[in-house]
Amino acid sequence: MKRVLFVCSQNLLRSPTAEQVFANYPGIECTSAGLAKDTHNPVTNELVEWADLIFVMEKVHRRKLSAKFGKLLKKQRIVCLDIPDDYEFMDPALVELLNEKVPPFLPRAKSAEA
Repeated sequence: MKRVLFVCSQNLLRSPTAEQVFANYPGIECTSAGLAKDTHNPVTNELVEWADLIFVMEKVHRRKLSAKFGKLLKKQRIVCLDIPDDYEFMDPALVELLNEKVPPFLPRAKSAEA
């Protein structure tokens, strides 16, 4: 099971949408968090260490993540999705973007044929 962390600024719109969209994706366990100081669900050392794969919404998130958690970022792959803060929670356009950009980095679903 691959552990996936979705990160944005406030953990209000983009990363919670991603978490919900991929909550039942086969082969992964996912959660989301924010990097802003006043977010209700901040990125923590424990979340960074837990994750195998971290998706950030913008390049600035990658920089902030590296600056704050650089020593813990050893095994994790960090992927920038380049999704600006222009969407509401579960915005259909955001869901479409996520479904286009995220799956190539996730484990392939195992075929029903064995």
